[in-house]
Amino acid sequence: MAVTPQQGLFFLVLRRMRAPLIALILILAVSTVGLTLAPGVDVDGQPSRLSFFHAFYFISYTATTIGFGEIPVTFSDQQRLWVIVCIYLSVVGWAYAFSAVLALFQDAAFLGAVRSERFAGKVGRIREPFYLICGYGETGRLICRALDHLGLRAVVLEKDPGKAGDVELHEYLADIPVLAADASQPEILRIAGLTNPRCKGVMALTNDDQANLAIAISARLLAPKLPALCRVEHPDSAANMASFGTRHIINPFARFGEYLALALRAPAAYHLLTWLTGVPGTTIRRHRDPPRGPWVLCGYGSFGAAMVEALDREALPVTIIDRHPARDLTRTWIEGDATGAQALTGAGIGQAVGIVAGTANDVDNLSVVVTARELNPRLFTVLRQNNFANRALFEAFDSDVTVVSSEIIAHECLAILTTPLLDLFLQEIQHREDAWSREILDALTGRFDWVVPAVWSLRFNLPQTPAVHRHLMQPGSRMDLGTLLRDPHDRYSALPCAALLLRREGGTAEMLPGADTQIQLGDELLLVGRPRAQRDLALTVENANTLIYVQTGTDLPGGWLWQWLARRRKSAEQSR
Repeated sequence: MAVTPQQGLFFLVLRRMRAPLIALILILAVSTVGLTLAPGVDVDGQPSRLSFFHAFYFISYTATTIGFGEIPVTFSDQQRLWVIVCIYLSVVGWAYAFSAVLALFQDAAFLGAVRSERFAGKVGRIREPFYLICGYGETGRLICRALDHLGLRAVVLEKDPGKAGDVELHEYLADIPVLAADASQPEILRIAGLTNPRCKGVMALTNDDQANLAIAISARLLAPKLPALCRVEHPDSAANMASFGTRHIINPFARFGEYLALALRAPAAYHLLTWLTGVPGTTIRRHRDPPRGPWVLCGYGSFGAAMVEALDREALPVTIIDRHPARDLTRTWIEGDATGAQALTGAGIGQAVGIVAGTANDVDNLSVVVTARELNPRLFTVLRQNNFANRALFEAFDSDVTVVSSEIIAHECLAILTTPLLDLFLQEIQHREDAWSREILDALTGRFDWVVPAVWSLRFNLPQTPAVHRHLMQPGSRMDLGTLLRDPHDRYSALPCAALLLRREGGTAEMLPGADTQIQLGDELLLVGRPRAQRDLALTVENANTLIYVQTGTDLPGGWLWQWLARRRKSAEQSR
């Protein structure tokens, strides 16, 4: 049987306070027995002794206050002598107990147990769906901010107490329970709500691949139906996670390599992808399309290897500058420091069309691109940012593309968890002609600008769309997409949103469904638009009167009382 945090705290207090409590009990027992044995006199002056009840009563209040008087009769000298002994015994006993209590309040294990119990209580009181975030670094902070913006709850586990304390410093609309603990421990994950039915997903976002692997294994065994998203930087760890059945493994370097290859092959599809997967409310700045031709890469680590693989995929020549070049005769290597003009010139920077500054040092990366731009102002620059604190420097340089691993992971996690259909749509656009993607991109950004829109999905069933479900259950009833997307405040205007994909219950998907597409029960719809459109569409699909209004223009009264009055007035008018 599992021990709850409350039980663990109770047993910990008992263990720490066992000796002081035993000492107090012994002092109370010895004092009471001794007082019953001490000879005294009654009211008539006859020899007498106190009963156990009177002795226990006297010792009980003497142990805490001292000064309520002698009861039931005045004590004898022998009794007063024993009371003096009892007073000093109780002072020593209580002093020992108080010192033990103070030591307990400074005990790290006790404080951790208190925090765990308080944290478990906060998680247990959550009545809305929530996501479990393991690791509150740059990625965790971005995801918490985005979830809070979307009105979704989050629970955070962070091993570093300093980072865990930062959660309370950031301004979130909803309270985010946070615990400074090792998320790789299964019991910690269980306390954080991994097995809670309201938990809708877990994200392993720590900087340690082994910790993320442990989280993935725990999620797979304790909550097999729960979607688990895991950050990883090394291919071996990714393969290990995949062997345990982890469905979503995110390698930011490999993922950006795919983005770079897509940008070289289909620039419009790449811009559409970054616009749809951005953090809601931010503005995407469209950069120039990456050119085709020779490239120079500085720093051949995990990130550099992913960039070389992406450039090889597009059959583009690349020259690698590294302080410790590999013995690979199939590539062109330059040994040296890429921050200096000599190494860049030797790599042919004057004839190159693009440069990737991919070292693990932000200052070196900035120095590389500044020097390279002086030698070749037309260069397309891909700049890796490792530390979020240096963001101001990277924004001041104005690179064509700035690679921030935390943002790549955050965008990927939000797209998978909040709108699963978006991943299907993004996979589809990568297999279409770029002209098709450009047409969609121009139409959507012309309508909604380059501010990252709200992207959401809708399943037509009773829980999510009760009004539409009841309507379609009626014999002969139909519902087309164009009618559904009318403004519930003015049915002659369309909602500021667009349908990207419609997936039938059988699994067939229709890209960009038209206004005359008929809605069927069980369909899933992917939409993009203004946040207001998401709220207004929710009103239409949930409220029967609103649905009737967008269909027919008839504005029915809202409550049952007003409907009853409207029926009476209609009957009265007909009787006339």
